[in-house]
Amino acid sequence: MRSDEVDPVDARLGARLAELRAEHGWSLGELADRSGVSRSTLSRAERAETSPTTALLNRLCAVYGRTMSQLLSEVEAEPEAVVRSTAQPVWQDRASGFVRRSVSPPHSALRGELVEARLSPGADIAYDRPPVAGLEQHIWILEGALDVTAQDTEHHLGAGDCLRMRVWGPTRFRCAAREGVRYLLAVVRP
Repeated sequence: MRSDEVDPVDARLGARLAELRAEHGWSLGELADRSGVSRSTLSRAERAETSPTTALLNRLCAVYGRTMSQLLSEVEAEPEAVVRSTAQPVWQDRASGFVRRSVSPPHSALRGELVEARLSPGADIAYDRPPVAGLEQHIWILEGALDVTAQDTEHHLGAGDCLRMRVWGPTRFRCAAREGVRYLLAVVRP
C-alpha cells in the first residue's frame, strides 16, 4: 500500500467512530470533553487521516461503553455483498410454529437486516419487549394473513399489505390464515 493510501480498516474504523458520536448526538467538542482527547485528533481519526492508537481507542471505548474487541469486530472485514439462498441461515421454533430465515448478509456494523418469516396456522407468538427499544420494523405480507398487535393496537394484514412500526413495548404475532403466513421483516436498529 502506498503511503498516501488510506488503510481500509482505518477508513471503516473512522466511519464507525463518527457513527458512534452521531448516535450519541455529540459534537467533536463534547466528545473531546468526555474522552480527554483533542478535537483535532478525534477529527483526524474519524476522517481516517491518522490510524488511531490503542490508547485513543481505549478512551473512546470507555466513553461509548464498549470493549475494544466489540468495536474492532464491527470494522475488521467488509460484509459480504451477496449471500446465496442456500447459505442463508434458517432457525425454527417447532413449539410455536415459527421459521426464520436470515436473508441479509450478516455484519454487526450494519443497522438493517431482512428476514423471511413463516408462521404455521394458529401460531401465536407474544414478545414481552423488543430486543432493542425503538427498533424499526417493516412487515410485508407475501402470502397468507397476519394479526400484529403493538402498543395496544391490532393490525390485520393480508397479502401485499405492509406495516411499519417502532417497537417500544410488547408485541404479538398471530397467524390469521388457514394455510399459514409468509412475510418479509425489515429490521432497522435505531
